[in-house]
Amino acid sequence: MNNPFRGFGAILFKEFIVVLRDPMTLFFMLFPPLIEMIAFGYALDNDVKHMSMVLLDEDRTVESREFVDRFINTQTFRKIGEVHSATELSAEIRKGHAYVGMQIPPDFTRELHAGRTAHVQVLIDGSNSTTALQALNTAMSVALLQSTNTLLREAGRRGFPVEIRPQMLYNPTMRSPNFFVPGVIGVVLQIGTTFATAMAVVRERERGTLEQLLASPLSRWGLMLGKLVPYLCIGMTMAVLLFSIMRFVFDVPIAGSVTVMMLSTLIYVFALLSLGLLVATKAESQMQALQMSMTFIMPSVFFSGFIFPRETMPAVFYAIGAVLPTTYFISLMRAIILRGASLGDFAPELGILALMAVALFCICALRFQKKIG
Repeated sequence: MNNPFRGFGAILFKEFIVVLRDPMTLFFMLFPPLIEMIAFGYALDNDVKHMSMVLLDEDRTVESREFVDRFINTQTFRKIGEVHSATELSAEIRKGHAYVGMQIPPDFTRELHAGRTAHVQVLIDGSNSTTALQALNTAMSVALLQSTNTLLREAGRRGFPVEIRPQMLYNPTMRSPNFFVPGVIGVVLQIGTTFATAMAVVRERERGTLEQLLASPLSRWGLMLGKLVPYLCIGMTMAVLLFSIMRFVFDVPIAGSVTVMMLSTLIYVFALLSLGLLVATKAESQMQALQMSMTFIMPSVFFSGFIFPRETMPAVFYAIGAVLPTTYFISLMRAIILRGASLGDFAPELGILALMAVALFCICALRFQKKIG
């Protein structure tokens, strides 16, 4: 009876020697992902703070200064200066010196004391939608809170008629690293592992050694698994380093099981390495392998739910995200790390990821079999 994994041990031993003797491969698999992890972890932050604001205070009273202080105390705004006309106010925003401009009219305090509506003009630079939305929400909240307090004081009430008491679960401080960093790990792992396996196999083909292996009596399944396992070990080493950075550099707590988290990562890395082997079956040169590997990066960033919620995407992009391993890994990491979910809570996602890993590996082995056949 033929062993479907005949020659696996020999190939495994040979590949470990090749990898360990290739310091450039180890360097590019380990060092760039660590730098990308730190860079992305700090750069991806929705917590907009201290936006530059210019002020045109035509009232210049205690009440107007208190109103401005309420804006600054939110820590969303930072006053960088004052101007003396509406034209200057618009010009400062147009030149990019400030994101927000506030104009308080000369009758602000008089209107307040008379019980009438006091109007305040807030100009917001909408060229950056993220900062614009944050500025708009904060400005509306400050005005609403002051208006509500004034109405309550005038009505003689001691409390709100209706009070909402929200409770934020799993990420109570709404820290952006808690949300983004688990997803960054998925993207960085894909960049490091897929490139490495694709480039290594194509490089061996260019040297002519791959055809010699394929023509040998080795089992195709044993050959593929033997070439994959050393990179699987390196990928898991890289994953441990990335999780350590997440926990100790970005202070993201792990609410769930570390064992289940690493098991999910093992399946994900196996799927990525199989994807790299699949790229290697099509690419004829290292440049071609690099270009083909890059085609999977952008969809994984934009359609996996890493940055944007998948539920808001058009059907075609939602479908693209559904066939990407990164989609399920990011969902798993957020479930385990943030929500502390148990294995039964995310079994479907883990099962789909495992099926993807097995299917990609089988396709790779069959394609190499076809090349020889």
